[in-house]
Amino acid sequence: MIRHRLHPAWLVAGVAFVALVGAAGFRATPGVLLHPLHAEFGWPLATISAAVSVNLLLYGLTAPFAAALMDRFGIRRVVCAALVLVALGSGLTVWMRASWQLILCWGVLVGLGTGSMALAFVATVTGRWFVRRRGLVTGVLTAGGAAGQLVFLPLLAVLVRDHGWRVAALVVAGAALAVVPLVGWLLREYPADLGLPAYGATEVVRPPVTGGAAARAVGALAAAARTRQFWLLAGGFAICGATTNGLVGTHFVPAAHDHGMAETTAAGLLALVGIFDIAGSVASGWLTDRVDARLLLGAYYALRGASLLVLPSLFAGTARPSMLVFIVFYGLDWVATVPPTVALCREWFGESGAVVFGWVFAAHQFGAALAATAAGLVRDRLGDYAPAWYVAGALSIGAAGLSLLLRRRAVQPVVVLPVAVPRRAWSYRG
Repeated sequence: MIRHRLHPAWLVAGVAFVALVGAAGFRATPGVLLHPLHAEFGWPLATISAAVSVNLLLYGLTAPFAAALMDRFGIRRVVCAALVLVALGSGLTVWMRASWQLILCWGVLVGLGTGSMALAFVATVTGRWFVRRRGLVTGVLTAGGAAGQLVFLPLLAVLVRDHGWRVAALVVAGAALAVVPLVGWLLREYPADLGLPAYGATEVVRPPVTGGAAARAVGALAAAARTRQFWLLAGGFAICGATTNGLVGTHFVPAAHDHGMAETTAAGLLALVGIFDIAGSVASGWLTDRVDARLLLGAYYALRGASLLVLPSLFAGTARPSMLVFIVFYGLDWVATVPPTVALCREWFGESGAVVFGWVFAAHQFGAALAATAAGLVRDRLGDYAPAWYVAGALSIGAAGLSLLLRRRAVQPVVVLPVAVPRRAWSYRG
């Protein structure tokens, strides 16, 4: 009898966490590069924000196809290729001279790379490797993006200030490449490959034989789109993206700078968001294992909306205590929505839950892309970000209403796609 003191699922989760941190660096850069790029090239903030919007949109649209590709070709290959794309897109920016090159590098290459390691990657890892503690691990892996922001953002702000934005871009490229060997060496595909059940399961289940990745991704969307629950989840998550990555993540630093705050100080505040984001997402994962996910989402969105409505009055030349309170609160709430949303996708769509969540996440990034461009236009036209904050606050309160309209699944998941023919499963007895 062989006993494993530490289930390999925890090692896989650890490697996935490091990969998410490595990919998160470039997603933290737009906020500290908007003004340097504007100063050097003279591009309007709306033009630079459009490149960020392409990044955010592809980041979301890639997710469901990446989840299906992971089923078809394996997590390891997809994640390694994604990290190389992030490094390539980040590194090539140092030679750009025109705004279309910014869109190609920042938008297309980095968007495709980071999208392949988006939250659908988290759903895939937790769905394969965990039965028990699934919500908690989802929260921890979701915190990987926050950890990347925490690690990179203050460093990038200092590098931009002291050495220029090109050095910052090369640091991000190097960090992404450094993770590739670790992923290639340690990231496993299925527990069955080691002759083990998933963590918390009692049987070893062989991986399914899957069909075409694109067909599976589109088929999951077609089936899920026939349900009311999908549109409620997608609508709420679109607002989630608009109020986090799209607005605060992209425009908080330049908005604070408009009120006289140093960009390094504002970047430090966003790094604090990252610290409390880790705590918030882990706590949300723990709560998702115990509390109705619908109630959690409703509370998260309502509280976020209230905080955004008061944010315009908090900006000043220095980080006052009231702003620090906002940073702590918003950090706790930032990605707390992810574990309950993943759980609801799994509840309603069964084995297709990870792919369907990829489409829900695509809606998240569509909202983020729209908000990133819209806020840039508001700032260019009105000279002030305040209307953007007020609209975002009202939308968040609306998302709380959408979440509370969700109902519990009856007996069987709505979507079970006939895309996989599982092989025989056998019991594992230690």
